[in-house]
Amino acid sequence: MPSITPLRIPRQVRDTLRVMFIAKHAKGGGQAHQTDGNHAIYHHQIRTVVEGLFRNVTVGNRFEDLFERPDVDYLFSLLNRGGFLNSEMMAPLLATRHGIPFLGASPILRGLADDKHLMKMAARSRGVPTADWQIFRRGAPVEPITAWSAERYVAKPNASSASWGVVAANSWQELQGEIARIHGEGHDALVEPFLTGIDVEIPVIGREGSEILPILTFEHDPNVLRTYEEKRGFEESKAQLVPLVEGALMDELKRYTNMLIPELWPFDYGRFEFRVNRATGEVRFLEVNLQANIAPDRVIGQSAALAGLSHPDLMETIICHSLVRQGLVRAEDVRAG
Repeated sequence: MPSITPLRIPRQVRDTLRVMFIAKHAKGGGQAHQTDGNHAIYHHQIRTVVEGLFRNVTVGNRFEDLFERPDVDYLFSLLNRGGFLNSEMMAPLLATRHGIPFLGASPILRGLADDKHLMKMAARSRGVPTADWQIFRRGAPVEPITAWSAERYVAKPNASSASWGVVAANSWQELQGEIARIHGEGHDALVEPFLTGIDVEIPVIGREGSEILPILTFEHDPNVLRTYEEKRGFEESKAQLVPLVEGALMDELKRYTNMLIPELWPFDYGRFEFRVNRATGEVRFLEVNLQANIAPDRVIGQSAALAGLSHPDLMETIICHSLVRQGLVRAEDVRAG
């Protein structure tokens, strides 16, 4: 697989840039959490890397830490699921209000990516094959689906991450109950036909433009849904992460991803997800996550390792792009090596 040369933050910037790292478990000790599972470990891992890259790091773990402008030059936020709908936009919005450059994408692009319905509309408008779906906004009438039908449905919170709240339903009656449950928990509900196949993950990072990292597949039973409990480490995963071999499928997935990137660019890193039916060759776009997990053992971390980047190298390269993009570092001062 092609290798990527890491970018390096200039020494003066490492010594003088005042950085805030903020995440729900940023002040934890790196142990698994009773409800958030391995996400607490992840936050500790990233904090450790950030503190190794910069001399002046402030740590926060709640949105209130951003209500008043912190005395920092740059915000690295992993404070996404904040306990209320669309909380993924809060930290970018607060940083924008204060004029603080931050890692990631603009608030409106975060909102687009996190709203699965809107992102599917954007994908379909750009000609990317996308399975049928129906959005049931909370507070609106729940009418039967007439535009398409399926033998088996998947229902999920429209802003779900890590398969939180995702369930299968085998009838409209059963589906109505799941939609009511999701609405009762304060979320809009997205419904799709169940797609037989495996999940394929396409990591993208921003360097001098966007760059697609090695593509990975989750090899699992094509007739089952991967669960939140599996992804958060509460139960043993039955899916194996495997590099996709070069060929027609890889070329097709890269083409579709490149069709989607302009809808969201600029962003510093993200993960595009497709469902592939190996028996039929059918490829369907599922979703994109612009604040995807970048722990060393997750998709982007493992993909970067295949490209020759250590986890600290990956983090530094992503941050370099972000700093240059926002005018905190000159492009000519970020040298590869």
